[in-house]
Amino acid sequence: MAAGSARKRGAGTGRSRKPAAKPAEPVIHKGLAGVTVDTTSVSKVMPETNSLTYRGYAVQDLAAKCRFEEVAYLILHGELPNRRQYRAFVADERGRRELTRPHLEVIRQFPKSAHPMDTLRTAVSYLGTTETAWGGEPRERDLDRAMNLLAKIPTMIAADYRFRKGQTRRRPRGDLSFSENFFHMCFGKVPPAKVIRAFDTSLILYAEHSFNASTFTARVITSSRSDIYSAVTGAIGSLKGPLHGGANEAVMHNLLEIAAPERAEAWLRERFAAKDLVMGFGHRVYKQGDSRVPTMRAALEDLTAWSGDSRWVEISDVLQGIMIGEKGIHPNLDFPAGPAYYLMGFDIDMYTPIFVMSRITGWAAHILEQNADNSLIRPLSAYGGASQREVKPISRR
Repeated sequence: MAAGSARKRGAGTGRSRKPAAKPAEPVIHKGLAGVTVDTTSVSKVMPETNSLTYRGYAVQDLAAKCRFEEVAYLILHGELPNRRQYRAFVADERGRRELTRPHLEVIRQFPKSAHPMDTLRTAVSYLGTTETAWGGEPRERDLDRAMNLLAKIPTMIAADYRFRKGQTRRRPRGDLSFSENFFHMCFGKVPPAKVIRAFDTSLILYAEHSFNASTFTARVITSSRSDIYSAVTGAIGSLKGPLHGGANEAVMHNLLEIAAPERAEAWLRERFAAKDLVMGFGHRVYKQGDSRVPTMRAALEDLTAWSGDSRWVEISDVLQGIMIGEKGIHPNLDFPAGPAYYLMGFDIDMYTPIFVMSRITGWAAHILEQNADNSLIRPLSAYGGASQREVKPISRR
């Protein structure tokens, strides 16, 4: 027998062997809250000013001084355009707006009862079938695809809007701005400059917001070396949810349910008692108020003066006063955006597709950024199911 082979545990040592240390329990970050997964140069909320910035520019300054097309260029290219670059960018976008006849026929066949986010998701996916694309291709190719999406998504939304109402579609016009053309394609006319300016403001404010749910979805899909169309289709699916982009729709449904300012407080107290979420309030990033809200609120007030309908501002004031005063919860961008789109004349289920028209710029910028320095996004999970067990044939059960 080999020396020591019969030695009992602890024999000759004067002490017992210490039990093996248990592995540390993993720290769970539900919803990835507080987890930093990568770097980005596209946008940031500056903590010292509580301001959302795109490429270093405060979004409220961009909304005050720029058109949406200028901001789209900034997000995609990293700098504000000079006059030559702006003219070239605008001409490029306007020249890409039209859809092919087969694409329009696909949209025409969608069920009229389908939500516009579902039809838009499928229309974007169809565009991806017209070419073979993969992630990791040269940046110029995906930038070209991003421009196609920016130009064509409003046409997809407007065509579906007209078809579902049994109306003849309006072809895009190359002599109109991005926002003017969308109103033309939806309603057959361009509203006053004040309305266009308010719409432009909303697009600028919605264009980008770092690693939100839909943007992170796009980056996860891109990280597998999938293509930009797949990434944007997935992002649209994420944005549809009422805890993300769909919140602006939920806000307006709530305002219509309240209907009058004198009913607002009782309605809100009922929500408190039922422990229901009050849509349009709170944000994971902003704790002292969403920096985009004052700018969108000013646009809403302009629309209120233009329309002569002050109900939604009055109801909003009651809800906001109680939520901030009693709960310390501030409104987010969806709170003023919902009634603003209502006063512009859009159906409520159009609000989130409008969000897509804007956010395609941010999604595309992040897709390009992910492809430039890619690593597959593959987090771990903590298992909480049954321990490993034996499979028994049916005859033995």
